[in-house]
Amino acid sequence: MARVISTGDDGGAEAAIAASIAVLGAGRPVAIPTETVYGLAADATNPAAITSIYETKGRPRFNPLICHMADLPMAERHAVFDPISRRLAEAFWPGPLTLVLPLKEDSGIHPLATAGLDTVGIRVPVGFTSALIRSFGRPLAAPSANSSGRVSPTTAQHVEADLGAKIEVIVDGGACPVGVESTIVKVEDGEARLLRPGGVAVEVIEAVIGRKVIRPKATGTAAIEAPGMLASHYAPNASVRLNAAAVAPGEALIAFGNGDIAGAADAKAVFNLSPRGDLAEAASNLFDFLKRADASGATGIAVAPIPDDGLGEAINDRLTRAAAPRGTEE
Repeated sequence: MARVISTGDDGGAEAAIAASIAVLGAGRPVAIPTETVYGLAADATNPAAITSIYETKGRPRFNPLICHMADLPMAERHAVFDPISRRLAEAFWPGPLTLVLPLKEDSGIHPLATAGLDTVGIRVPVGFTSALIRSFGRPLAAPSANSSGRVSPTTAQHVEADLGAKIEVIVDGGACPVGVESTIVKVEDGEARLLRPGGVAVEVIEAVIGRKVIRPKATGTAAIEAPGMLASHYAPNASVRLNAAAVAPGEALIAFGNGDIAGAADAKAVFNLSPRGDLAEAASNLFDFLKRADASGATGIAVAPIPDDGLGEAINDRLTRAAAPRGTEE
């Protein structure tokens, strides 16, 4: 089983960095906390290390990985920044925004991490992971630390329950404050295109760049250019039913706000993403509540309607993929 190292213990952060670097240097993955979700990280320049990520997760190799950097100068050594992307990086890094950028020929990031594309998704995370990358000296490829297609982990305990028998080290940095993956944006011909909604609301991005962000026409219809674009993803074992006005017998309920849902009193279990209707709170609770509802023994999970503005766009994107027909994630 994996060794779990808490960054909250005396000397914990230093011990976690040292243990992580030893494993990363040997070409194996470690589970690390970020502000979005826990990541399964490995050396983005080492093909054997990247392969170990795919094998540990059971992840399709056509699905590219986000490469995490310590800071903007490190990112500039690996990718080409246009003016709009640079403005976004300066506004939102470190933070939950990933930029898909042209890969520099001398980058050193292995094609396995980019799924052979000539672009790379780059993010600068907050806190421990940034410090780890700085100490390690190389970018880390790090998808979410869960079995492919399943609900993303937002605590070290989630990771341990899923992948604890497959990896050596899990760094416990507490619950992830954002709770959904990063927003992914790609700039082409002076236009910013949304590849995945996430922890930065699109409206905030538009305010920074002074123009509209182009959204995809439909979930799961675009070519795979970045993580989180598969039609079926983030799926619990139980079926998920969206925009529920009532709970069917045997279902668990994931509620939002203080609206009435018929049959809620007889639900297998009830979890409210945010009783006060706060979308940031709802995002931070989403994956944990999906896991808890799934573990309740319910035959299905009914999800109340959630507004689609702000972070609601990212929440509804994850729920739509969780509710998609199974078998499409490969």
